[in-house]
Amino acid sequence: MPEPARWVIADDGAASQLIGRGAPLFKIIEQALGVRLTARGNVVGIVGDVGRQEETRRVLDLLAHWAYAGEHIGASTVDAALQAVRDGEEERFLSLLNDQILVTPRGRVLRPRTLGQQRYVQAMRDNALVFGIGPAGTGKTFLAMAMAVAALKGREVERLVLTRPAVEAGEKLGFLPGDLEDKIDPYLRPLYDALFEMLGLEAVERYRERGVIEVAPLAYMRGRTLSQSFIILDEAQNTTHEQMKMFLTRIGVGSRVVVTGDITQVDLPAGVPSGLRRAVQILEGVPDIATVYLSQRDVVRHPLVQAIVAAYEAKEREEGHERS
Repeated sequence: MPEPARWVIADDGAASQLIGRGAPLFKIIEQALGVRLTARGNVVGIVGDVGRQEETRRVLDLLAHWAYAGEHIGASTVDAALQAVRDGEEERFLSLLNDQILVTPRGRVLRPRTLGQQRYVQAMRDNALVFGIGPAGTGKTFLAMAMAVAALKGREVERLVLTRPAVEAGEKLGFLPGDLEDKIDPYLRPLYDALFEMLGLEAVERYRERGVIEVAPLAYMRGRTLSQSFIILDEAQNTTHEQMKMFLTRIGVGSRVVVTGDITQVDLPAGVPSGLRRAVQILEGVPDIATVYLSQRDVVRHPLVQAIVAAYEAKEREEGHERS
């Protein structure tokens, strides 16, 4: 049995984040690397194979850098650090700390938190049209919203247009109470929630009154040309081919567009193909258009979400093999 390795963190604030929350965070590392961790004061003892001890120290070093920067260390950050060490991407992982998109009114710094998210953000910086595809919790919409708000505040665009298809996911709109606006509002609520966090309630209402921010169902886009705008089409897996074509031909001069969706959760009627799937196929190779696929590695919600996504993906692969 090799001697236990010691890992020391000098900064008390960073130590309290990592070691103070040690049990749940250490458990993730222990299970991933087959080591045992114990903490006393600012010192972590690492018991296990010598090679795994070194890997563990590298993971802890990455997490310490995030803690030094004042970033919250959660399960998703630990998972991302583990993946970076496995892939030899430690320098790129640390570069995320310098990749600031926006600071919210409450002082929260919004940045990509995984390497996949960083590729997505860079694609939005480099291209006029980006398709962001991935499962729930990967930050597709939230990062697009952050980029849109940053572009608005930086006067790169004059307005934000945020839209979603109002597709009935097992429920009938007609049976919901209220007028049309009341019926559609639940579909748009996630977009409002992100805006409120990034700009504050008063600023959002002020921008809406002036027409600087528009949040509307996809059907309202027909017949318009949207210029000098940052446009986000969310839940795009639920567009038909005709709706997607209509939307993409609304793009005017000086506009940037992000289309987000999860092609594994299509709520269209049986036999109706997803407009998102077809658009990605049709537009492959067209200049100034990028498609970024996010995966379970990029899930930054509750760690259970990552496990759920992984379980569903494994089952769908198994069923696909059985059908072929």
